[in-house]
Amino acid sequence: MKVEFKRSFVKDLERVRHKGLKKRVKQIITQIEEKQTLQEIGNVKRLRGGERYYRIRMGDYRLGLMLEEDMVIFVRFLHRKDIYRYFP
Repeated sequence: MKVEFKRSFVKDLERVRHKGLKKRVKQIITQIEEKQTLQEIGNVKRLRGGERYYRIRMGDYRLGLMLEEDMVIFVRFLHRKDIYRYFP
């Protein structure tokens, strides 16, 4: 699948200081690029806010994704207490 990043996602990722967490995000990005659907990746859940919004759980953090045809757009990467306030 094609991958695109919103500016908000890049800023969220820059704020994270945990190197292991950043490495895990990079692994998930490469997994998504290699797979054909989001369901092939673990911990993916569709959100109630809309048909095209998904999240991936990573410990206490959540990756907010938006699906458009064959493209995955990374929108936010926030702590679990904040993600649902700012995404979708």
